[in-house]
Amino acid sequence: MSALEESFRWWQRGVIYQVYPRSFMDANGDGVGDLAGVLNRLDHLEWLGVDAIWLSPVYTSPMADGGYDVADYTDIDPVFGTLADFDRLLVAAHQRGLKIILDFVPNHTSDQHPWFLESRSSPANPKRDWYLWHDPAPDGGPPNNWVSCFGGSAWEWDERTGQFYYHAFLKEQPDLNWRNPQVQEAMFDVLRFWLDRGVDGFRVDVISHLVKDELFRDNPANPDYHSGLRPRHELVAVYNADRPKVHAVIARVRSLIDQYDDRVMIGEIYLPVERLMSYYGSAGASELHLPFNFQLLELPWHAQIIGDAIERYEALLPPGGWPNWVLGNHDRPRIASRIGSAQARVAAMLLLTLRGTPTVYYGDEIGMQNVPIPPDTVQDRFERNLPGLGFGRDPERTPMQWSAASNAGFTTGRPWLPVAANYATINVEAERGDPRSMLTLNRRLLALRRAEPALAAGSYTRVPAPGDVLCFVRHHGRGRLLVALNLGPNPQVVGRPPGAARGRIALSTHLDRDGEDVSDTLALRPDEGVIVRLE
Repeated sequence: MSALEESFRWWQRGVIYQVYPRSFMDANGDGVGDLAGVLNRLDHLEWLGVDAIWLSPVYTSPMADGGYDVADYTDIDPVFGTLADFDRLLVAAHQRGLKIILDFVPNHTSDQHPWFLESRSSPANPKRDWYLWHDPAPDGGPPNNWVSCFGGSAWEWDERTGQFYYHAFLKEQPDLNWRNPQVQEAMFDVLRFWLDRGVDGFRVDVISHLVKDELFRDNPANPDYHSGLRPRHELVAVYNADRPKVHAVIARVRSLIDQYDDRVMIGEIYLPVERLMSYYGSAGASELHLPFNFQLLELPWHAQIIGDAIERYEALLPPGGWPNWVLGNHDRPRIASRIGSAQARVAAMLLLTLRGTPTVYYGDEIGMQNVPIPPDTVQDRFERNLPGLGFGRDPERTPMQWSAASNAGFTTGRPWLPVAANYATINVEAERGDPRSMLTLNRRLLALRRAEPALAAGSYTRVPAPGDVLCFVRHHGRGRLLVALNLGPNPQVVGRPPGAARGRIALSTHLDRDGEDVSDTLALRPDEGVIVRLE
């Protein structure tokens, strides 16, 4: 074992790759990706050079929200396969040195989950308090003004039992009552089920939502709301998310996970970084290893803004807190659509050279873009609830583009979402054979990251740069690497960092400057990123 491996855990050194199973690879021809399909494509992930696979939910589900409405936490939905298929995937991944991270959805279940069916059956049912039931307001309406993340009231009337139940998302996704110790124990049993099976950790869905205000107070109006924001932002979610008592619950979950060797706990939290930091833990109570840092999904693509955000994030990290960065996921438009294909290459270099654990979204390694979805093929309920506002998530969830074969090699059937029109040229097979492709760039970046301790675990120091250029140095031991990223369309010239005699280019996003000497200055072409090994 190397000194780096001894000093840093696998989830610190490694790179996480998110697989959206419905769209990754279909092995049985029904048009929907499955676990056997993921198994069949493990060679690609091993060849690419990632370290861990995060699987979006594969549990039994009616699929009202793409599997985030769970009807059985300890079984696999037939559309994805069986528990035996999962076990085969886990074994095969581990044989290749790949970790498996499961998506854990603790905030809510499906309304078809047996727990909710019992809870809904009668106010006197023992599981009634497993969910959030409340009497109507005096006027007969919802108990308070809380709104669903998917539009409309977050309260659904149940005629049979004469109360409302709370759902932060779809009405088919009732929220669990995490103040109930029985709920906590039931969910801990779920975690043990998968940990005992050998999974390497969990990405925990909307973890800041787990505890709600016990008095169910109204949320205040958002004074900064404007028409460009999602409807739920009309209110500030003071009372139904990010409550102080959520941290004790998360600490209990972490304590359970820490009973197993070398596992990781990642949390989905969309909060300002100042509030995000509390989810690492405090006062001796550990919480998340990695509270997801989504700044690169949301910030304007300008060097000064991004550079300042990186420095602020680094400064706010608590002692022992490990950074992480996310460039794309199943809920946000693809990076190549947000900033263009040329800058997507620069963004890949940024993601894979920053200090901390990066997460790569499937297809971003080949430059996949959002796919227009005709109205009659829309699958996402978010888009159906709020049509025409551009909040639908289907465009970034379309099938992986493997080859120029029919349906991009994803399925022999009819794909559940349309395949991109450019799949004949933007696909894994074509890009593997192209020495200057986006895929080649990502593979070389991953190889360089693995070979250079300065990239995997070194310090981060920002370097002054002109125009729309972001420069920083990564340093570990004797290794020093300068990363210079031109986020604009104009050529730029960057000076040599203080203390560096000279350097040699290790990699350019254009893949054509290997070994080039760098003396006093470094010339950057438009939309170019460069890594220089300093001497």
